[in-house]
Amino acid sequence: MRHRFDAGQPMLRPLVPPSIRPPFARYSHAIEVAAGSRLVFVSGQLGVNPDDSVPPTVEDQAERCFDNIAAILAEAGLGLADIVRVNAFVTAREHMRGYMSVRDRMVGDPPPASTLMIVGGFTRPEFLVEIEVVAAATPQ
Repeated sequence: MRHRFDAGQPMLRPLVPPSIRPPFARYSHAIEVAAGSRLVFVSGQLGVNPDDSVPPTVEDQAERCFDNIAAILAEAGLGLADIVRVNAFVTAREHMRGYMSVRDRMVGDPPPASTLMIVGGFTRPEFLVEIEVVAAATPQ
């Protein structure tokens, strides 16, 4: 059965079919976005401060990434609660938990679709995490 959005329904609908394994963490397998919604695609953000300093921990870098994302989304009149998709990259398995704790605190409900990958590194060795998102909002 195909779902259609009707007036008064939420703009976002999590898709978590009961016929497959539930998500491993706080994310949705997919998010359906209502037709006519505005989409904003945010490039990967690194945990670098405006003064070019880099926090030492993955948690602090992830918070800086989300702060940068929030500032970018604000330019479009959106916020972190409007994120429908997160792609994140960490440089080591031991950084996964710290990144995920920040992500879970920063994103709204329903939780966005999310992918987390372990990569060999970034442009500077002190970077531990990079986060890119897609956000959606109803047209204004």
